[in-house]
Amino acid sequence: MFNAYSNDADVLNIQGDALSVTNGTTRVIINGTLELTKDKRGLKAALALKQAVDNVVAALQAQADLPERIKDEPDAKPGIVDNPF
Repeated sequence: MFNAYSNDADVLNIQGDALSVTNGTTRVIINGTLELTKDKRGLKAALALKQAVDNVVAALQAQADLPERIKDEPDAKPGIVDNPF
């Protein structure tokens, strides 16, 4: 089960990897293109997406001290990366 905002590791894939829902402690990212066809496969995908979004909504509604907006995380510090070649 996808547990929104619980960690920075979980990824839910819908219809293979057509749509991914990536968990994070400060944000959940939905990425991809999902075709909801009028068949059992489309229904299964729609229900998976609904469950993930319902889980996000429930987690947000359960947090009493929800801020207006999270502070954006800073970019990684610049540095020198060894050439892998």
